Parts: sequence; C-alpha cells; structure tokens
Amino acid sequence: MDLNAISHHFFGTSDIDTLSPAALEAGRERVSIAFGTERDAGRKFALWAVLRATGDAPDPMRAFKDPREQRAAQMYASAIGAAGADD
Repeated sequence: MDLNAISHHFFGTSDIDTLSPAALEAGRERVSIAFGTERDAGRKFALWAVLRATGDAPDPMRAFKDPREQRAAQMYASAIGAAGADD
C-alpha cells in the first residue's frame, strides 16, 4: 500500500503533521476500523504501521495471529524505535 494513498484516504491529507488533534483522532479511528476488518496480510500490516506511526497501534501479539506477522511487527517497531532514538 502507498503511504500517501493511505494518508489521503483516512486523514484527507498526505501531511499528517498539519492535522488538528481532533482530525488526527478521527483518522486514527477510521484506520483502526479498517485494520480490524482487513483480511489481506500486507494491507493489514500497512494499516498497523500507520497506527504505530500515529501512536495508536495494538501490541503485535494481539494485532496479528500469525507468528511471522507478529515477529515482523515487533521487528518493525524495534527498528522504528531505534531510528527515533537517534534523532
């Protein structure tokens, strides 16, 4: 999935940093609903990554049933966390 397309679809903009707190929360709600109903593993992971980036992702162990997807999400979260620590 294209991050810009996801941003436009759920948040109405590709620049999420410009959103008001209310608009950000409304977008997160829409992403969360889509995440809960998504069946395609790749799209589900992309939606989880958006939730993670906006500070509202469920724990990988709860978010994904497949152990490989859980591990991938844990690794992604660790990598993002390490990158953020370098800023």
